[in-house]
Amino acid sequence: MILHRRGPALPDFPWDSLAGHAAKARKHPGGVVDLSVGTPVDPVPAVVQAALSSVADVPGYPTTHGTPELRAAFVAAVGRRYGVTGLSEAAVLPTIGSKELVAWLPTLLGVGPGDVVAVPSVAYPTYEVGALLAGAEVVRLADGEQPPAGTKLVWLNSPSNPTGRVLSAGQLRDAVAAARAVGAVVASDECYLALPWDDAQPVSVLHPSVVDSFDGVLAVHSLSKSSSLAGYRAGFITGDPELVAGLLELRKHAGMIVPRPVQEAMRAALEDDEHVAEQRARYRARREVLKPALEAAGFTVSHSEAGLYLWSSRGEDAWETISWLADRGILAAPGTFYGPEGAQHVRIALTATDERVAAAVERLGT
Repeated sequence: MILHRRGPALPDFPWDSLAGHAAKARKHPGGVVDLSVGTPVDPVPAVVQAALSSVADVPGYPTTHGTPELRAAFVAAVGRRYGVTGLSEAAVLPTIGSKELVAWLPTLLGVGPGDVVAVPSVAYPTYEVGALLAGAEVVRLADGEQPPAGTKLVWLNSPSNPTGRVLSAGQLRDAVAAARAVGAVVASDECYLALPWDDAQPVSVLHPSVVDSFDGVLAVHSLSKSSSLAGYRAGFITGDPELVAGLLELRKHAGMIVPRPVQEAMRAALEDDEHVAEQRARYRARREVLKPALEAAGFTVSHSEAGLYLWSSRGEDAWETISWLADRGILAAPGTFYGPEGAQHVRIALTATDERVAAAVERLGT
């Protein structure tokens, strides 16, 4: 029996449209250099692996809320790393990576038909998917644009995926005020907060320079990038204690639980800052060779002052650039994945080995 899905119409999964270009890139004599997806390629830190295995023999169900030690480690880490103060350990909730949380957050918050979810003009596609799953309308907001009446959720993303743009504390403060003015919850995706470049100074939406109250404000965090834990599915949501408590109750019913060994690995990653600095240094070294090579090849790199991507353009349709790169065995992501305003950009990831990045640099010169 074939079941027909009844639900919202979703866009085609964007990465499927890259299949032809990926096949062409793989035919390059030196193999493909895949800079399309921001998936870590470096080893999981030893301290994290040890923590994971240390509770491999625990047979019982884990708690949805996470262990007290895990939540305490998160509060300490965001205080130490990002200057966030006043956060309650009860208002910390581990998630199965950040993507599932982003996709289901509108539904879990009670957003539905007739409501509006506001996303950045160039944005991670799952913000839109989450709104569509909830049956809500999506609006894309230009810089400084106010959310319309009826908006129930406003997504912020700094540092941005895909552009690497960093919003100042003042810009975040204004965005929170605008959302509160229409009665919307703010969800700030801060998955790239640990990866600033140049003079960028990313700040959490929960920082005292942004808000004096966590009311109606949530922050989404991930260890995928800073700790190379994409395979572990390790994320968090935190902020407004009342909102987090509501999310916890719903996630208990739905069985949205981070496995116990992963919880222990997350705790270890949060308590150790050394591996985060080492990973940041790896990405910085790759960026320092790849960015000038792109510019020498005629690309303009915009924003990209933080995060894992170089938001790049040759002043042509994004798919023409994707084809040009594929001819050289390089695979990137077209800016159209992230909204209409990305039509002349490609997103080029720093997540490849040093050897593959060196290959990309050589090929860009041909």
